[in-house]
Amino acid sequence: INLLASGTLSSYSKEFAPTMRIFLLVCPCKNALEQAYKMNRVRYLSNPDFSGIVSKNKGIFLEHLIFPVQTDLETNYSINVFRIVLDLLPIIDSMSFPVRHTAKSRLSETDFNHLPFGRIFSDHMFQADFNGQQWINAGIRPYAPLELQPSSAVIHYGQSVFEGMKVYRSAEGELLLFRPIENFKRMRNSSIRLSMPLVPEDIFMNGIMELIKVDANWVPSGDGNSLYIRPVYFATDPVIGVHPSELYTFLVITSPTGAYYTSELKVRIEKTYSRASRSGTGYAKAAGNYAGALYPTQLAQQAGYNQVIWTDAATNTKVEESGTMNLMFVINNVLVTPSLSPSKLAGITRDSIIEIARHWGFPVEERDVFVEEVVAGLRDGSVTEAFGTGTAANIAPISVIGHEGEDFTLPKPTEESFSTKALNFLDGIKTGRISDPFGWVVKI
Repeated sequence: INLLASGTLSSYSKEFAPTMRIFLLVCPCKNALEQAYKMNRVRYLSNPDFSGIVSKNKGIFLEHLIFPVQTDLETNYSINVFRIVLDLLPIIDSMSFPVRHTAKSRLSETDFNHLPFGRIFSDHMFQADFNGQQWINAGIRPYAPLELQPSSAVIHYGQSVFEGMKVYRSAEGELLLFRPIENFKRMRNSSIRLSMPLVPEDIFMNGIMELIKVDANWVPSGDGNSLYIRPVYFATDPVIGVHPSELYTFLVITSPTGAYYTSELKVRIEKTYSRASRSGTGYAKAAGNYAGALYPTQLAQQAGYNQVIWTDAATNTKVEESGTMNLMFVINNVLVTPSLSPSKLAGITRDSIIEIARHWGFPVEERDVFVEEVVAGLRDGSVTEAFGTGTAANIAPISVIGHEGEDFTLPKPTEESFSTKALNFLDGIKTGRISDPFGWVVKI
């Protein structure tokens, strides 16, 4: 902690052999961390009680975890555990990217009153390449087709991960980006799982920021509208053979979009096919996860449903996600959601809704949710709300849940429903209509 406060911790990084190392520091108070903040050595705060902190020193991430302790004297204490992750890959302190502007903008040809999701793309994209040793060719260029060898590893072996985030235009015209550091951290986790070099923070964050500035006029205004940002990272080795690639490309493209879902969803509980297993890649935002979900989703759509509710691969008795979204219920006036596991994606919208609920004092349970429990609750009325959460969909209410040939209809959400209030509150934060109590929004 003293090294963190003095700003010298990063100078010791070369003494450690692993690419990433985790340290747990246990101390009785947070004074040292607060001192580090006062000395301007802390760059990011997720909330004002110093929980969830990333230090200003390059390549160092620090999270503060509090564990309650019960003593024999019936006095509750807390152990403060600071988890430091040292990333030893080189990270550039500051970075400016060359910009090659498009010869002809498509902005005037775009109907901003009709923005289907993922169909329209802005004028430019950001690209950086990894040549096996360092990152090169980082810059902003016109949105255009890529050149790939037919033998490129991504085509044959699917070594590809991606992210999704949105930037909103406030009523005052400000551009507001929602929780980008969480997308950065999640892409790192996905990259590790697929044996890919880690994209440096400056390339990820600055590339996105600079691209948004260049294409700022593509950020739409109006309720439900945003500029969807798609960072994607993939292998480009022109070699056929099952091994991690040496060459990679990191791209960021953007798309002005309206609502992902325009009506409530009809879903079916899927017990034949699984999205992921506990020992697989379910927690990574890997391209292959989505390809494997297409066929069972298509079968459900042919049967009259919009999406499926995935169940666990081992027993098919526990619900996990819904389509490409995390899944939530309101059961007996408690927000209930499946706890995270290696088979589930750690959704940023999911985490935001949980934080909002706790901020309001609304009871939250993260736990195993069994199919039988959900079906019984639909029968007796204790399940009053079901909805999916995700960056693209935001909060998507579920109106019908099908199970073994029987459809259960949920009550239509009202202005007093938790999902409605959470959606309005979250949208208000994202668009600047409501003060952000969590420090989630980044102004471009």
